[in-house]
This record gives sequence, structure tokens and C-alpha cells, in this order.
Amino acid sequence: MTRSKKPRIVVVTGASAGAGRAVAVAFGKRGDTVALIARGRAGLEGAKIEVESAGGKALVVPCDVANADAVEAAAERIETELGPIDVWVNVAMTGVFSYVKDMKPEEYRRVTDVNYLGFVYGTLSALKRMLPRDSGRIIQFGSALAYRGIPLQSAYCGSKHAIQGFCDSLRAELLSENSKVTVSMVQMPAINTPQFDWLRTRMPRKAQPVPPIYQPEIPAAAILYAADTGRRELLVGFPTWVAVWGNNFLPAVGDWYLAKTCINGQMTDQVQPKDAPDNMFHPLDDEKDWGMHGRFDDRARTMSWELPLDEHRTLFAGALAVVAAGIWGMSHALRR
Repeated sequence: MTRSKKPRIVVVTGASAGAGRAVAVAFGKRGDTVALIARGRAGLEGAKIEVESAGGKALVVPCDVANADAVEAAAERIETELGPIDVWVNVAMTGVFSYVKDMKPEEYRRVTDVNYLGFVYGTLSALKRMLPRDSGRIIQFGSALAYRGIPLQSAYCGSKHAIQGFCDSLRAELLSENSKVTVSMVQMPAINTPQFDWLRTRMPRKAQPVPPIYQPEIPAAAILYAADTGRRELLVGFPTWVAVWGNNFLPAVGDWYLAKTCINGQMTDQVQPKDAPDNMFHPLDDEKDWGMHGRFDDRARTMSWELPLDEHRTLFAGALAVVAAGIWGMSHALRR
């Protein structure tokens, strides 16, 4: 199924910065109307300007996705002011860079409230409106870490694993009812966003994404594809493929490799100030707009060859089958 040429009403949570903002702008470039949900007002206003500059329309809806009533009120306002929601994209996140032994219970609770329950609340509000119409796309911004936990990010990894299970349950229920509402999960690699300057950390040096790093426009393109097709799942970037498939077959090797490489790999050489503010309970973009990209533009990739391969995997599989058949035919003819 391909998308209608009619502009859509799209909801994006976590839209004030980073990947969520890239997703919002990508829909804006198509002329869609985008409801921008996040906590930080300055970031939201900056995102609104970018969406409208790209050719779309935008509605700023300040909201903490950890509050179910607030999410439902936001959905009600969006449908009242903009019309029926066609696509709902959950992106909002938070996290803590810390060894498990140093984590606090309230930190696990907050990360779960935002990263997992925030997605669940958004999904419930979307289903409430889409199911009666038997139409709509729900898309979860996933991660390679939904399949493979890494050191220093236990709360984030746990929340992404939870979303994966939640989506499997929901998808089966929708299929059992022959619903035309779809749920997709797009698994992402490391992305260059401002989160590495505002997440809580107990590490001695500043945090960085585990290389290779991708610009946020790449996952945004994958989200658009999921919105157009309703594809069950997309894997973005070669590291995501390695994490997902490697953990299926050689999980113990993954444990050993990550123990050796992934702690230092998540830190730069710069000292982390011990009193640096974080966005765990209060947004840091309420007065300052942090924008879409983080501080790794000079290291971030601007394309992913794996994404078009995944998007057109049936075509590629057919082409490979034709090539294999041709090779077999030639070798058979030469033996005669």
C-alpha cells in the first residue's frame, strides 16, 4: 500500500529536538500537518518553524508523554483543531548513562514512564481514534537495543525491549480482527542528536553514540517509508542488522565484545562536568532550542545503503534469485 497524495495529519512525540524533530520536518516536506508533542517550548517552537519552512503545517502541543491523561488530552485537542489523525509516531525518550549498580529506582521508573509507557499511552490514544475508522498507522521509534542490551544503558535497553514485546502483542490482535490499522517498529542505529548533551550520566567523560553514527534524517526517511507501507519492521543501518541477527545466533560473543569495547566506546575524551543539568525530570529545551543535530556532524553518516536494500528487499531477493539461476544454468551448460 502506498500513501495517499492527500496531506495527512501526523502526530510526532519527542518532536522538539533530535530524531523526533527530523521526523516532523520530513513529514512537513511532504505537505503534511504535524502535531508536535514534547515538553520543551523553545524546542517545539523551533521545530514548528522548521516544519512550516519545509512546506508543512504544524501545531505545538506541549505535553509530558509519561502522563496518560495529558497524552489523551493532546490527542483530543489535535483531532479537534486539525482533524482525524492518520499517523502517530512515538519518538520521545530519556535515559541514564550509568552502571546498573549505581542506578536509582526513581531513574528506572522515569525512563520506563517515558520510553515505554509513553509509547503505550500514545498508542492507546491513537487506537481509540483509528480503530473506529479502521484506518491509521502507528509507528514506534525503536533501536538495535530493542534486541541487544549494552552496558551503561540498562534502563533504555529495557524500555526498548518492552516496546518490542508490546508491538508483537498488539500486531497479532489487530490481525486477528482484520483491522486495517497497522503498527510498525523501526529499529535504529546510533544517531547524532542533542541527547548526548542532556541525558543524565555518571560517566567521567562526555557521552557519545556508539560509532558508526548516522544523521537523524536517515531514520526519518525510514519512518516515512513505514508510514507509507505499514511495514511490520525496518532495520536501519548495518550495525542494527549486526546487533539483531548477531544476538540471535551468538549472544555470548556479543556479551564478550560489548564488555571489551562498549564502555569506552560510549565516551569521548572530554571531561563530563559533575554538576551538568539533565532532562530526566525537567526539559532543557524549554528556553533554549537545541535543534535537530548533536555535536557529531563531522563524524555522522548522511546515508545508509542498507535502508533502500531493506525497503526493496523483495526486489533484491528476486534479482539475486535470477542471478543465482543464471549462474547455475551457465555452470550446468559448461559441464555438458
